Amino acid sequence: MKEQIMSGKTSKTTPTDAVPVLDQGFVHLVDYMGSDLTVVNSARVSFSKESEWEEIDTNGDGILAERDEKLISYLAKHNHWTPFAHPQITLRIKAPISIRTQFFKHKQGFVENEISRRYVQDAPQIYLPKWRGAPSGGAKQGSEDFLHGRTLLDQVYQTLMEDALEAYKTLLSEGVAPEQARFVLPQGTYTEWYWTGSLAAYGRFYKQRTDPHAQWEIRQYAEAVGSVIQPLFPESWKALTGKQ
Repeated sequence: MKEQIMSGKTSKTTPTDAVPVLDQGFVHLVDYMGSDLTVVNSARVSFSKESEWEEIDTNGDGILAERDEKLISYLAKHNHWTPFAHPQITLRIKAPISIRTQFFKHKQGFVENEISRRYVQDAPQIYLPKWRGAPSGGAKQGSEDFLHGRTLLDQVYQTLMEDALEAYKTLLSEGVAPEQARFVLPQGTYTEWYWTGSLAAYGRFYKQRTDPHAQWEIRQYAEAVGSVIQPLFPESWKALTGKQ
């Protein structure tokens, strides 16, 4: 019974090309618009100029001229961010509710649409954390190293989650409106959403959420987001984040 409840069901199977994150989450590329050349020409239009790909490689990917690579680097270095706002990326992301909240703190340049439990009534999946120690040295947030051999913690957590999911199903079966029954679902419940944003916005998200002070779980998602976006905009991503 426990294994069945903890795995739950989803309204959509995990895409085969999604990047797995945590125990049951993922980051999946839905769509994107633009390229490194979009960034270049969004800047060059100021002088009524336009660049083209220097060449096309054997994979059909465009290669920038050296002058255009230098322009992208200059734009990022001097915080001329608007050319990076023209390319757009749409991701589908599955994450625990408490981690989703951290995603949604990034408002500028993003829009989201999330699964609504006013309409969806299937049993949600639950995140099973790898426990970490409480912060030390007077810190009010963050965590220490991973804890090992804490079977009791897993048992306490899973029991609570089972009770919450059983309560959710009972409320629904007794005719309670889904928009109210969802109140009993815990912060560890997985949710999914479409997240569309500009390349500039994703660059800011990545830099902030891969910082060592960010929560471990959101860092895993940020790295997954970066692994999806970097191949699409290699020069721009390198300039914005220092990653290549």
